[in-house]
Amino acid sequence: MPTQNHSTGSKLSGLTRRRFIASAGATALAFNIVNPTAARGASANSALTLGLIGCGGRGSWIADLFRKHGGYRVVAVADYFQDRVDACGEKFEVPAANRYTGLMGYRRLLEQPLDMVVIKTPPYFHPEQAAAAVDAGRHVYLAKPVAVDVPGCQSIAESGRKATSKQRCFLVDFQTRANASYQEVVRRVRAGQIGRIVSGEATYFCGPTFERANEELKRDPRNPELRLRAWGLDRVLSGDVITEQNIHALDVASWILDAAPVRAYGTGGAARGYAGTCWDHFAVVYYYPNDVLLSFSSKQFGHGYDDILCRVYGTEGTVDTHYFGAVTLKGKEDGFNGGVMQNLYTEGTVNNIAEFHRCVTQGDWSNPTVPASVQSNLTTILGRTAAYERREITWDEMMRKSEKWEAGLEGAKA
Repeated sequence: MPTQNHSTGSKLSGLTRRRFIASAGATALAFNIVNPTAARGASANSALTLGLIGCGGRGSWIADLFRKHGGYRVVAVADYFQDRVDACGEKFEVPAANRYTGLMGYRRLLEQPLDMVVIKTPPYFHPEQAAAAVDAGRHVYLAKPVAVDVPGCQSIAESGRKATSKQRCFLVDFQTRANASYQEVVRRVRAGQIGRIVSGEATYFCGPTFERANEELKRDPRNPELRLRAWGLDRVLSGDVITEQNIHALDVASWILDAAPVRAYGTGGAARGYAGTCWDHFAVVYYYPNDVLLSFSSKQFGHGYDDILCRVYGTEGTVDTHYFGAVTLKGKEDGFNGGVMQNLYTEGTVNNIAEFHRCVTQGDWSNPTVPASVQSNLTTILGRTAAYERREITWDEMMRKSEKWEAGLEGAKA
């Protein structure tokens, strides 16, 4: 029986997920390109033409991983800001004519003869951009979270169904779901190895993020272009921290529990004094079917402890997962130790990029990541709503109300 590892991500170099980007970009895994013919006429071993929508730090970083895979070629880029599309365009040798700016730049990009798009924009824009890409017949590789509100989640669910009907791939980029150790502990839970699930906990603790964005936004908090630069501090553009970042922990919980919560009660607030409209800490109790309780908490201030974890307790054992730490299952009769995650941020993405290429070239249009991602996204919205209103909110009430958020970006260029 393996030994439970209680050392958390705080001892693995003390990096938060976002700070990990700088060191993660240097690592990529090599994969063979599969042989069958791809949709839209991409023949065996030919590169899929890729349009990148969103040329910020993660957009440029992930486009480089697509290029290193060998089965993709970046041919068009779009972002609101000219400096970003030019930097990305130069990096990937995209002609100036195929660099698009403004809020509607993605539409002009979709007019190009592309096989696929990678969407790495602020989450507020994901539903509209994904729907347009599917309507244009493109395969879609989408960042999490998929949306910031209930109507947006419903739109993504419909785009996923439409992609399947149009024989197009649609993949949502969660790194944990692409990791073999996470997959194995979930398989063992499904097989009953921890017995009946009774309760669980999920946390996302890190220090301050978006420091530079905070300084920019302070100059003019209502300026639409500064809001777009500092979108991580804008609750409408980002979904707030519980949806934009904490979803990593709640998605693992949603995956293990294999259900949507029935209701939630929560609270939270803002302690760090940043500009913008986002909170920096949440605490939520989720109530799942069969009297299963999940406690969730997060913080994005202070120093000394960083971890993204999910623990689920059953009558016969425990699952303990850490984004930057160990993934283990300890049962009464058996156990599993998946070891410490060495570079999940990069390796999970690389696995997803390889899986996306397999789906496109082998004609697998099942798109299983879409409904799972919609469920975990809605779970964050339920907790967020309960915290904002400081009362118990049911899943049915949230879905019935179907509150739609509007960014109000008047003055921004189209």
